[in-house]
Amino acid sequence: MASDIDDLTVNYTEDGVLVVKELDKEVLTRGAWSTILYRYRDWNRQKEEYGPDKYTIRRYQKRNNEYWQKSKFNISSRDQARKIIATLQRWVDLPEDED
Repeated sequence: MASDIDDLTVNYTEDGVLVVKELDKEVLTRGAWSTILYRYRDWNRQKEEYGPDKYTIRRYQKRNNEYWQKSKFNISSRDQARKIIATLQRWVDLPEDED
């Protein structure tokens, strides 16, 4: 694990091949519990090319000066990402409940 949040990545190499290629990341929250949204692509061994963009939200806990992944949620397609965006947009546009 990394001791600096900016060093965290989803890049993953197996047998000398970068099988998970990080394209971008956005740190959503920093602190003892940090959240990062990543955009990445998986290597397709049969086609010998990277597949379509995917997205993952990872939650990390910093303990003993190291970040440890505690949970993740994978967004497997642009269609699913669009549905999440639309739903969140609808919800944040609602007036705040004063109860």
